[in-house]
Amino acid sequence: MNEEILAPGFKEEPFWWEAAPIVARPARDLPKHVDVVVVGSGYSGLSAALELARAGRSVIVLESGVPGEGASSRNGGMCGDMLKPSLAELSRRYGERLAIALLKEGREALDFLADFIPREGIECHFSRMGRFTGALKPGQYETLARDSETLRKVNGFEFDMVPKAGVRQELGSDLYVGGRVTHHHGGLHPALYHRGLMQRALAAGAQVAGSTPMTGLRREMRSFTVATPQGEIEARDVIVATNGYIGPESGWLRRRVIPVTSYIAATEELSGNLMRALMPKGRMVTDTNRLLVYYRPSHDGKRILFGGRAHYRPTDLKAAGAVLRRYMIRLFPELAEVRLSHCWFGFIAYTFDRLPHVGVNDGVHYALGYCGSGVVMATWLGRKAALNVLGSLEGRSAFAEIPHPTLPLYRGVPWFLPLVKAYYHAADVLSR
Repeated sequence: MNEEILAPGFKEEPFWWEAAPIVARPARDLPKHVDVVVVGSGYSGLSAALELARAGRSVIVLESGVPGEGASSRNGGMCGDMLKPSLAELSRRYGERLAIALLKEGREALDFLADFIPREGIECHFSRMGRFTGALKPGQYETLARDSETLRKVNGFEFDMVPKAGVRQELGSDLYVGGRVTHHHGGLHPALYHRGLMQRALAAGAQVAGSTPMTGLRREMRSFTVATPQGEIEARDVIVATNGYIGPESGWLRRRVIPVTSYIAATEELSGNLMRALMPKGRMVTDTNRLLVYYRPSHDGKRILFGGRAHYRPTDLKAAGAVLRRYMIRLFPELAEVRLSHCWFGFIAYTFDRLPHVGVNDGVHYALGYCGSGVVMATWLGRKAALNVLGSLEGRSAFAEIPHPTLPLYRGVPWFLPLVKAYYHAADVLSR
């Protein structure tokens, strides 16, 4: 790996932490009894805690490390309403009624977030600037158009198809044969959003205990005993909201979640003219590659943040940055001399059906498995889990109606990911 691609002061931590540093909240005097213990201090856990605290419940959020240091401050900050499976695939699995309900709820979740952020006064640079999805082959372009038209009829999906001749108006790259603009999608600063959620949960009366992992969970007659290194807590209810950072104490859930690494690199600051040439509309961007890449301008419009599956396991961040940079230069040859200022990774959680899940198992509530769409769905389903604890009919969700599958012998260690990566890489090469 050529060290010359790294800018002076290169950091192996999220660019987002520049504006919103994470802050340790070591546990002090844990309560012996609370109404609800929430495990995980990301978007899901804080969304749940906020809803519960405002309903008058005593709630403590347990975090194994520094609150917010996981995916909630490491993701790309993209906000959309799409699910991984198509309507046709969902209909084959669950029937048309439930398939449509899932898609409509995805849209409802995005609209909720777009209302929630300004209502709460959370300053996180949220904007519905739209998303461009580039197609690498004519057949992929046609599939995008066909699937998008189906979604328009189902949930009002707002899009325009962009032919090859119009791509340069959306993106300064000649790699794509066309693409789709999804107007109602957007983006935000993920660490600032997390900080805003944290502040509001604390102000509502929730407690957040950092460096306090759940080390055991025991069900009693009408309550739970949650073990931590600092002592035990008795709670009437428990919500597990750890997503890709799930521990062995949550055995049933751990068998149903696949932790996958996702890497992001940030360029050094670029000139205003170059940013306008490469990303003239300031949109979020994805493409039709199976080995996912996603990229966007930074919140201040001075850098490009480029993410993808540089590796399916934790690896050297400088090497991962070099992998991402190679694809970035394939898209934007003008960046051949540009260096990287940051590179980092986090764990997202995939599921075997590629859908988010919310529900209850053996009395334990949970919300997780966002498959890369956690900004929107974690906020939404964390709240749904809390509403279910409260016994509210508003807690109903189509995502609670679907089965939560696993594979025989799977115990939470995804040994098969290198095979998946090899398959997707071969598929991408053959599609070029």
